[in-house]
Amino acid sequence: MGDIQWQYIFDVPLAIESFPFIFQGIWYTLLISFASMAIGLVIGFFLALGRISKYAILRWPTRIYISFMRGTPMLVFLFLLYFGLPMVGIQFNALTCALIGFSLNSAAYMAEINRSALAAVNKGQWEAAKALGLPYWKTMRLIIIPQATKIAVPPLSNVLLDLIKASSLAAMITVPDLFQRAKIVGGRELDYMTMYILVAFIYWGTCSIVAVWQDRLEKKYQYTD
Repeated sequence: MGDIQWQYIFDVPLAIESFPFIFQGIWYTLLISFASMAIGLVIGFFLALGRISKYAILRWPTRIYISFMRGTPMLVFLFLLYFGLPMVGIQFNALTCALIGFSLNSAAYMAEINRSALAAVNKGQWEAAKALGLPYWKTMRLIIIPQATKIAVPPLSNVLLDLIKASSLAAMITVPDLFQRAKIVGGRELDYMTMYILVAFIYWGTCSIVAVWQDRLEKKYQYTD
């Protein structure tokens, strides 16, 4: 242990010097994570409705979409958007590709969460609303969605944490996020170890802050029968 040269594992002066430059990428990380979460939540809600629809023409396309997105690596999907689409004449910048990719991918996971949350609402609620003559969308808005939200909040919060960590993949298509900036400094200083450890701590700190918010949100929407 005494022979280990710790300065080659984590160079503290270099980490301190590089921190401001790397931390500037946090805004891209947060933008991709929260925007993808918001867009994916909307798409996921309608996918969930398709999954539980009594019409096969809605059920099967949504099942295939969810299966495809959950069964393919996120990095492959990003490469298809950023490097593949230009070959057929469609081109987006790196940030747009990241937003599209993470939104569409996360929507598949949130669709399953929403579906299970909607299914967990007591069927008697639907029957009571029908007895009162409430139309479908009014029943959803006033009765079903508020109850399903309490059930869905914990797993949806975990999706956000996964998005924050997975957003590092956007560096592979040149988005200047935390990880991309760490790669730049690591290449310039020939010290990737220090940069990767530093960026790991930044991700950890970011996720820890979100986890505190998650705990408070879960307490607020704690499900009770």
